This record gives sequence, structure tokens and C-alpha cells, in this order.
Amino acid sequence: MTTTFPDISINTDRLVLRALDEGDVPALTAMMNDELVGAWTAVPQPFTEAAARTWITEYAPAERAAGRGIDLAVTEFLTQRLVGVIQLGNTDWRVRSTELSYIVAPWARGEGYASEASLATAQWLFGDQGFERLELRTAADNTASQQVAQKIGCISEGVLRNACIARTRTEDGDWTELRTDFIVWGLLPEDLDGVADQMAEAGYSSYTDWS
Repeated sequence: MTTTFPDISINTDRLVLRALDEGDVPALTAMMNDELVGAWTAVPQPFTEAAARTWITEYAPAERAAGRGIDLAVTEFLTQRLVGVIQLGNTDWRVRSTELSYIVAPWARGEGYASEASLATAQWLFGDQGFERLELRTAADNTASQQVAQKIGCISEGVLRNACIARTRTEDGDWTELRTDFIVWGLLPEDLDGVADQMAEAGYSSYTDWS
């Protein structure tokens, strides 16, 4: 039984999802230093180019080789610009389940890129990799992330109380941690029925291909 993800490229009308490479270092560094990324993720702040290079050349390959997950750069098809990152982690190959998370660059927000990339990833997982469950966890106050989960057909399954540590700025400009809840979302293959058509009607891509 396969227990690692393949080296994959996933295409939609507007996006290409592919492996991160060293050419992504500057754009990845800028994206990870955004205030919302700092607030809702655990990445170190400030995020340096050295940290981006380590992620690309060491962390991401190790996660894939160990079968824990895969990190994909999300790029615009026409411009090749780095739109964001899709991550799969905590993968259970026996259950055929994995956890999805996403980050979008500040300049690219509001375009439906997170939903489009997440849906394409889910279609690939269910259609090509034989997965039976995709899980998302969103901080209780992260409404933008929750909207992405809803758009791709996820079902809210419950709350993990006090399970999330977010960050906020203090008056002197430093970061301080605060504890909040995680909302758990689940997506099964049958939950995707009609989702692509609904997104297409809203003006987002319904085409997905992979190689």
C-alpha cells in the first residue's frame, strides 16, 4: 500500500499547485510575514528567508518522504506568482484521511483562490489517491478560513475547546499568545457532489486536472 504522496502538479483554470522550489523563497518570506498569517499560524515571526529556504529544502521534502503529508505552492497560471500554500498533514494511510490547511498571500485574498486550490486538492485526494476523509481545523474567530471550508462542502463536526493558540499584537508591537477554540470540519467524497458546479456559478474554476 502506498504511504507517500506522489510528486504532483494539480491544475485549475486559474491556478497551478506544485512542489515548492527555491525560487519561491522571496515570495514565501513576504507572505509568511503578513499580519494575518502571524495571527492564525504558528510560524515564527519575523519569518526570514533562511526559514523559507529550510521549509522548502528540508521540512517539506521530509514530510513527504515520511508519508506525513505534502506541501504545495499555489501559483497563478498566467503570471506564475505565488498565491499561497496548501498543506496536507497528520495523514493516516490506513484510514485514508489527512488534514488540510491553507495560506493565501495578502494581495491575492478575495479572489477565491483558497477555495479553488482546496477544492482541487480534495478532488485529487478522493479521485486519484483513494482518500475517504479530509479534515480542516479553523480557529473560532477566523471567519475567512471558515468560509473556505463551507464553500468546498465541509461539514462542521464539533469544537475542540481551548485547543488552538492564536497570536495578537500588543501595544508595543510584539506578539502575545491567546488561547481559543478549534472548529473541526470534515469532508467526505460524497460531500463534493455539486460543489464544483456551485463554485463555477459563483465565477470560480470548476476544472481540475493533475499529473
